[in-house]
Amino acid sequence: MIGNDIVDLSLAAIQSNWQRRGFLEKQFTKKERDCILNASNSFVQVWLFWSMKEAAYKCYTQQHQKRFFAPQKFECSMVSKTKGIVVFKENTFYTTTEYNALYCYTIAQQTTTQESFYTAIGLPKIINKNVQQQLQTMTGILAEAIYQRKSSIGAPLYYFKEKQLTKSCSISHHGNFGAFVFTLQNEA
Repeated sequence: MIGNDIVDLSLAAIQSNWQRRGFLEKQFTKKERDCILNASNSFVQVWLFWSMKEAAYKCYTQQHQKRFFAPQKFECSMVSKTKGIVVFKENTFYTTTEYNALYCYTIAQQTTTQESFYTAIGLPKIINKNVQQQLQTMTGILAEAIYQRKSSIGAPLYYFKEKQLTKSCSISHHGNFGAFVFTLQNEA
């Protein structure tokens, strides 16, 4: 399974006051809060950890078909500037994050041997079309013939006729940015 999350940093700066009383305590573990407060840029660290938690959560919920809200139970740690680990119960998720002045984008998987996946960042309104176009490129099936169905928890899956094309798919959008990541159902 695979999960992703994107945060529009300009919008986050306007809409979310991470410094308000109780916010960090509700969302982050003591270890994470210490890391945030000691970071050279605490704002970016907050949204880096948030995107890691969300991406790992999406990966977990696709596998277990159960939705819930418990961000503090997903604990993040950094391995390098862009690589991280998120632990939830007995599950470990390996994350890769791309961030810049505009956004913070994270992909999470449960394996260190990365499955082949395709991801892209674009405008939120056309993400579904972008997924279909990429699937057309990869499978040779016309984009217009590819459609999306949602799983019981709302995760997107893509089909042609009754054949499932994506094994796992995660779509995220926030503000001016949207992103998707998917793995194919039957990789050669």
